[in-house]
Amino acid sequence: MAPLTQPAPAVPLPLPPVMCRTLPQVHLQTQQEVKMRMMGMAMRVIRTDGFLALYNGLSASLCRQMTYSLTRFAIYESVRDRLGQGSQGPPPFYQKVLLGAVGGFTGGFVGTPADMVNVRMQNDMKQPPALRQGLKKLFSGATMASSRGALVTIGQLSCYDQAKQLVLSTGLLSDNIFTHFLASFIAGGCATFLCQPLDVLKTRLMNSQGEYRGVTHCAMETAKLGPLAFYKGFVPAAIRLIPHTVLTFVFLEQLRKYFGIKVIT
Repeated sequence: MAPLTQPAPAVPLPLPPVMCRTLPQVHLQTQQEVKMRMMGMAMRVIRTDGFLALYNGLSASLCRQMTYSLTRFAIYESVRDRLGQGSQGPPPFYQKVLLGAVGGFTGGFVGTPADMVNVRMQNDMKQPPALRQGLKKLFSGATMASSRGALVTIGQLSCYDQAKQLVLSTGLLSDNIFTHFLASFIAGGCATFLCQPLDVLKTRLMNSQGEYRGVTHCAMETAKLGPLAFYKGFVPAAIRLIPHTVLTFVFLEQLRKYFGIKVIT
């Protein structure tokens, strides 16, 4: 009987040079290995940090609204009313867009410090104390924030006035709360669509630790993820901004009604 022989150990074949190369790791802040739905992320925050963690930065957010929103509304509303009184009719849409851009840009600059504090209150807790940012960073991203303010004001105020004017011109609806709801819902959608790309870039810049050379470099790195990367988080942004826009204008129109303030539409 022939003796049993051990099989020769398998010799691993050398991998092709292309497979042996180590791919460079690129750090992209908004890129995640696992995509998580909004509710899943909310539940994770609640489990790890508690329910009140969902309201981190609330005081800074309120301060931002009292600086940013008051400035842009004051500029837009006061100049629009003067233009309407002078022409005895609503100003054309291009003037509304221009007013929205000017008011929003100014309001965005004024509200940048509070906006920065809001972002840092939500994210600095993840950083060691030595890496947390101080007062010198309060106006970091002011240009981006001002540009975002211009776009969201065009979407909210200019588009609201125009949508309300178009709805009333059909003769199907009167100047009532349903018209205000419909026009503000349209305006909220327009504002979300216009400002979401800048929101993505602004957040990446504010959370950066020096890996971006500027806005253009940040936009180029984001574009590597595809066009939809600029609309990452669009649904949560719409869920936040559309109700905010609706409530803002519904309450504003009721205050105008009860205080006898008339707007030419």
